Amino acid sequence: MQHHHAKKRLGQHFLKSTKALHAMCNAAHLSQNDVVLEIGPGKGILTRELLQSGARVVAVEKDSDLLPILTETFVEEIKNNQLTLIHGDVRSFDPNTHGLVEGEYKLVANIPYYITGEIISTFLEHVAAPSTMILLVQKEVANRIVARDKKESVLSIAVKAFGTPRSVERVSRKYFSPPPKVDSAIIAIENISQKNFASVSKKEFFSLLKLGFAQKRKKLAGNISSRISKEKFAAWCDANSVSPDVRPENLSVNHWFSLAQIL
Repeated sequence: MQHHHAKKRLGQHFLKSTKALHAMCNAAHLSQNDVVLEIGPGKGILTRELLQSGARVVAVEKDSDLLPILTETFVEEIKNNQLTLIHGDVRSFDPNTHGLVEGEYKLVANIPYYITGEIISTFLEHVAAPSTMILLVQKEVANRIVARDKKESVLSIAVKAFGTPRSVERVSRKYFSPPPKVDSAIIAIENISQKNFASVSKKEFFSLLKLGFAQKRKKLAGNISSRISKEKFAAWCDANSVSPDVRPENLSVNHWFSLAQIL
């Protein structure tokens, strides 16, 4: 086996916790009928676990130095087409060109912190979005996505607009090599679909959401007054049993969709 040193510029922190690997695969409810997209397989520790479930895996790795290691490790799986190894940056990866169909594959990955938001938004909004995403991310980001403090954010509402996020398990920084400066957490985003945007424009929805959170400590009515008059907003609040003094962090995703419909 060839040796490889983690590259800081690629945000590489290799997972070494068997417990965390099991938790990720269990959260994905994998079977031999599944197709999995893995981002940044690294040295293949999660890849091995995914393959053992019987699933077919498509793994995208940016680091060319890791490709020989992965190719050597998974000779048989590559030969029998259970594993497809792709050299490239996932940010320019198109699921469609690799036979990944909307709702018919699962994304399971330990992703670099610095592109977490980009990966989540790209795959949630993609026309060929996965049915489920199981991600190992920075703990603080995981907490914001599931709104652990019961306060919503642009990030949590944006995720909930497409799917249902839940917290799976915390993973200490000591279970990575090299250890990052913060702890991580596994999150699941399930039931991913575009159905909420059947009656609301995606562009209008996110424009309103960002405007609403522009000054999150201020009342929502003031933040969105350039798009929705205070009178119209007051009528909406009355119809939806919402206080006219509500702050953006206290509205649910359903409230935001309802609000977007009166633009």
